[in-house]
Amino acid sequence: MIDETAAMRRAIALSCQAVAEGGGPFGAVVVRDGVVLGEGRNRVVPDADPTAHAEVVAIRAACAVLGTHDLAGAVLYTSCEPCPMCLGAAWWARVAAVVFGNDREGAAAIGFDDAAIYAEVAAPLAARTLPIRRLLAEEARAGFDAWTAKADRVAY
Repeated sequence: MIDETAAMRRAIALSCQAVAEGGGPFGAVVVRDGVVLGEGRNRVVPDADPTAHAEVVAIRAACAVLGTHDLAGAVLYTSCEPCPMCLGAAWWARVAAVVFGNDREGAAAIGFDDAAIYAEVAAPLAARTLPIRRLLAEEARAGFDAWTAKADRVAY
């Protein structure tokens, strides 16, 4: 059994381990009912994977252990306030709560500034700095139609 202080300390230790391995200073742990389901440390540079943030790695590990995409009732402990991608992953995984150590302002101060991403997501499509547009909308509907018709779909 692990308590919340120990879980956060583990996330912090993982952040230091990530730095030693060439990753960014971020670590995360997923805990449910006092049991660690998954751990992660930032692996963006070592794995050449921009999605290999600590929180995403920990969520993937926890889901693999449980054999489900649903982490309802779990808490995500992370050494830093999640970026928009990691926050989205936590939402999609349905974690019950997120607990963090460092905040986004502290991350920005050492070169990990997510302010532009937060602003971009909030902006209308036409006002975004990353061009984003629609193409083949009618044809794309085929995937949605297949999903809707699938009797044994698993909602998430």
